[in-house]
Amino acid sequence: MRLLFLEPFYGGSHRDFADGFIKYSKHDVDLYILPARFWKWRMRGAALHFIHQIKDPSAYDALICSDLMGLADFKALCPGRCPPAMVYFHENQLTYPVQPGAIRDAHFGFTDITTALAADRVVFNSNTHLKDFFQHLPGFIRMMPDYRPNWVIENIRAKSAACYPGCDFSLTELPAQQKTSKPPLVIWNHRWEHDKQPELFFNALETAAKKGIDFRLAVLGEAFGKVPSVFKSLNSRFKEKLIHIGYDQDKAAYFEWLAAGTVVVSTAIQENFGISIVEAARFGCIPLVPNRLVYPEIIPDELHHLCLYDTFEELVTKLSDLLVHPSAYTAISRQLAEEMAAYDWRHRIAAFDQLLEALAALR
Repeated sequence: MRLLFLEPFYGGSHRDFADGFIKYSKHDVDLYILPARFWKWRMRGAALHFIHQIKDPSAYDALICSDLMGLADFKALCPGRCPPAMVYFHENQLTYPVQPGAIRDAHFGFTDITTALAADRVVFNSNTHLKDFFQHLPGFIRMMPDYRPNWVIENIRAKSAACYPGCDFSLTELPAQQKTSKPPLVIWNHRWEHDKQPELFFNALETAAKKGIDFRLAVLGEAFGKVPSVFKSLNSRFKEKLIHIGYDQDKAAYFEWLAAGTVVVSTAIQENFGISIVEAARFGCIPLVPNRLVYPEIIPDELHHLCLYDTFEELVTKLSDLLVHPSAYTAISRQLAEEMAAYDWRHRIAAFDQLLEALAALR
């Protein structure tokens, strides 16, 4: 088939998903992108840009776009017949945490709704994300003072599904031997944004350091827009412990950092799939993650008691034990690495190709 892929925010997980899908799909994919900045303007304006870039949308068998695309606008402006469309929700604006002190702008939630209504297929990146969206959708609609379109809930639900994204693990070989790094290396590989609660993570590390526990620290991850101020003080707070800070665009080099890591920590208040945790666990890091969001879904049930935490105190306790006795977690590290192989694009692509083939059949 010939597929049209529209990505108005080509960065982070959106970029990784588009690149992985195109690399591994058996179909021919034409990708149109915009840089990963000004996300609000992308949601409202990307359709106006793309409609002038694509000469004949009807020449494609199917269309795929991310949730930051105003699909209803694109279809309304599309000359001729628009191909059947699938929207892939990495996040949604009904539940995404707003910046501290900001007020949620309902316009972007409505863009999510009209995009989902305009799509022939709505796909979320996890079951947790799908469930969360539909839990919040009725309350969002109730904000309307009258003439509430409650019918949209079942309309969208009827064409919705969850499908995990893939990770491209072909770029670097997995470590063949047990990690011997001393002291243990702690990994932060999330976006440098408020919804990842970086201050809580660094507070946990400081608490462990005050106990006399030794470790090294590598701060990875990508920054978009406003960066939390905590990242500006890391050199003074952690001094000789901080051995790397900054985003590494070389994916193979990034994976080498993960392969050297002992533990990866999340303190997020928003996570719909957790690609950074999946990647780190695949390369042998033990994940310590909140007992909420998508994490109980992607961490094997039998390891919840080791990898999930409910309170800051529990995070510090589990982190401290792991840093003091890293060799005790070797078998768990290997098990997790094997479990995360299920998210390799080479295993995940068939599900997406089948979704798109079924979508094209609606043409």
